[in-house]
Amino acid sequence: MIAMSLACKPKLLVADEPTTALDVTIQAQMALLAQLQAAHGMLILFITYNLRVIAQIADRVAVMYASEVVELADVDALFARPTHPYTQALLRAMPRVDLDTDEFRAIPGQASTLATMPPGCAFAPHYPSRQPQCAREHPVLLPVPGGATGHMVHCPVRLEQLRMNLETSL
Repeated sequence: MIAMSLACKPKLLVADEPTTALDVTIQAQMALLAQLQAAHGMLILFITYNLRVIAQIADRVAVMYASEVVELADVDALFARPTHPYTQALLRAMPRVDLDTDEFRAIPGQASTLATMPPGCAFAPHYPSRQPQCAREHPVLLPVPGGATGHMVHCPVRLEQLRMNLETSL
């Protein structure tokens, strides 16, 4: 499938879940894609849940929840300073070999469906620090105060917390 796609010399290649069942063969294909990307100057859009792979291959990351981008950043900025509660929860839920623990930190609750989508923020039911506005207002992507250029987040509660932290540190 990848070979047929590349034969057309696309400017954009969409790779939907190429990291599923990641094994040595798939890892080699990922390395080959990176080489082909550089050689042909094409963009590759990876759609995946595998944040470890994203950390290694991506330049920019858009974290999505309930079909919306909730955080957008350069890969280094995202992993250095995850800001949206869903991004933070995803990173906490990743198994880690560098920690001596058997604890698995799952994201609590059930994901919303289209039929049960709340009117405000879709992630609000899972966020312990949610505010009343989270249930009412649908958030938009806004720049992270003090963050890297292009780092945007979809959570007014976190943005306000960051603003307050910046003001107290000055």
